[in-house]
Amino acid sequence: MDPVRLSVLDRSRTREGHTHPEALRDTVRLARELERLGYHRVWVSEHHGVPGVAGSAPTVLAAAVAGATRTIRVGTGGVMLPNHRPLVVAEQFGVLESLFPGRIDMGLGRSVGFTDGVRRALGRDKGDAEDFEGQLDELLGWFRGTSPTGVHARPAEGLTVPPFVLAMGEGAGIAARAGLPMVIGDLRNREKVRRGIDHYRDRFRPSVWASEPYVVVSGTIAVAGTPEEARRLLIPEAWSMAHSRTRGTFPPLPPAERVEALTMTGKERDFYESGLTGHIAGTEEQVAHELETLLKETGAQEFLVTTSTYDREALLDSYRRLAAITSG
Repeated sequence: MDPVRLSVLDRSRTREGHTHPEALRDTVRLARELERLGYHRVWVSEHHGVPGVAGSAPTVLAAAVAGATRTIRVGTGGVMLPNHRPLVVAEQFGVLESLFPGRIDMGLGRSVGFTDGVRRALGRDKGDAEDFEGQLDELLGWFRGTSPTGVHARPAEGLTVPPFVLAMGEGAGIAARAGLPMVIGDLRNREKVRRGIDHYRDRFRPSVWASEPYVVVSGTIAVAGTPEEARRLLIPEAWSMAHSRTRGTFPPLPPAERVEALTMTGKERDFYESGLTGHIAGTEEQVAHELETLLKETGAQEFLVTTSTYDREALLDSYRRLAAITSG
């Protein structure tokens, strides 16, 4: 297939029998390998109070990743802006950009927590996400020195840290009005993705941050020697999602063989089977064809791979195979 700009979001997923610190170190190690393989950027995520995710402080983890690498771009996918004061977010990214100039991305989302308990602990509620557009405008103002408060964000002011909007719900319209690059996903509903991209492009307003639309499509990709091996990479995450939908907690990733031996309820089975569908998975030839088709349909400039699985060696092998088929 034609060369494509390829990046990775690693959620620092915890695994059964492994600790949270191990998950964070796994992310740093993976970033080094992704750099060696020629990936464009690596991002980390923000989750609070989730047993299955160790990454709760994305700017801190991004600093560790950037410090362990030399050339790959490093960022967040994303910092959940409603959880934080925009000034503090600007200061954090100003520090990152100052330490690692020209390598930092600022991916921003509008989620306010996985459960009511987490939102209460953060001092937030669902309504805080409704002002995401205003929070975004305030954040960008700190970099440009336009805050009406008379306060100056140090060392952020005057720096250029590329902002990206994680487009969920109203995100496509917000990204378009702000003139920012957009990240959009959910390959299980590709028609919805295409509608979001069309909405974004139709309403895009050029800004100091981007002169034209820039679309990053995100989703799970699994590449292996056989279709069956690729499908096994999807099993741990599919079960964790099914577990969260039926029991209310998002658990650490189990080994595929344990999931395959489970006796599931009908509801669990339905969610589990749903979690195995809609992804790009298979051999190199199968994945190349499907990915190329998706990129042509969407016109996306970049793909952000979001795969999580229990077997980290198999995951790295998948990334190696993917890099080989997309490097031209």
